[in-house]
Amino acid sequence: MPSNDNRIDARDWSLLAVLSVLWGGSFFFNGAALRELPPLTLVFLRVALGSAILLPLLRIQGIGFPKGMTGWKPFVAIGLLNNVIPFSLIVVGQTFIPSGLASILNATTPLFTVMVMAAAGEEALQLRRVAGVALGLSGVIILRGWGVETRAGQGLGILLCLGGAFSYGFAALAARRLLKDSPPLGTAAFQLMASTVMMVVVAGAMEQPWRLAMPGVTTWLAVLGLAGLSTALAYIVFFQILRRSGATNVMLVTLLIPVTAILLGWLVLGEPISMREIAGALVIGSALLVIDGRLMNLLRRVV
Repeated sequence: MPSNDNRIDARDWSLLAVLSVLWGGSFFFNGAALRELPPLTLVFLRVALGSAILLPLLRIQGIGFPKGMTGWKPFVAIGLLNNVIPFSLIVVGQTFIPSGLASILNATTPLFTVMVMAAAGEEALQLRRVAGVALGLSGVIILRGWGVETRAGQGLGILLCLGGAFSYGFAALAARRLLKDSPPLGTAAFQLMASTVMMVVVAGAMEQPWRLAMPGVTTWLAVLGLAGLSTALAYIVFFQILRRSGATNVMLVTLLIPVTAILLGWLVLGEPISMREIAGALVIGSALLVIDGRLMNLLRRVV
């Protein structure tokens, strides 16, 4: 269970870094797949294939399915708030705004989570955490840049992505309250299964995917990467951190995503790193130290 002071240990910092890579790839995979697939159909494929990937692991681990409607209710709630609503809003938003801006807006998730958890009485509204999240968000803006080209529907795209980040905050609250004793693998699989049923209805009614032309190989590779890496594997890591370190801490991953995206571009693609990006990364690193609290406590003892 989460510690009382909301600190994150070394293991969970490592898991957050891994999760930032897995979720950071979702913006790339979305951008590639949206060239041939409508947004809601892409969300359906993401959750359906993600749940299919996890099914064999449930059997290997001996994890049984929830019993009856009562057993499934928590996973329906988490699936709605953590997948159906935010995935749909963000992927539709990406049809109006660039992926870089979408990732900046996604970085507001910890701020919404702090407010939701405090309003619900789950976590204290600590000044250092609010200040740290705000500092981290400013670092994301510095790192990614705020220069965005004007395009039709941009305002709507921004609102949709912010709505997705807000939904993640409520999802963290629901998971904290409803899934305290559920194993991470089971939680990941069952909420994706519930999301799949919901997205069959939504995508079927809105886009009728059975009428679409068969996508190309590149699109299918993007969908598989989105489902396998950015969904199935990512959610196992996500719920592990949530169970150990708390809802607000796990949402800090959205501050790390832009940093890991730039580092991967440098390591894998040989893309240059600018001084602006270095400055933004340093600001984000400082923000995470402020949020963690241990450095400030050490400074107080020294002084």
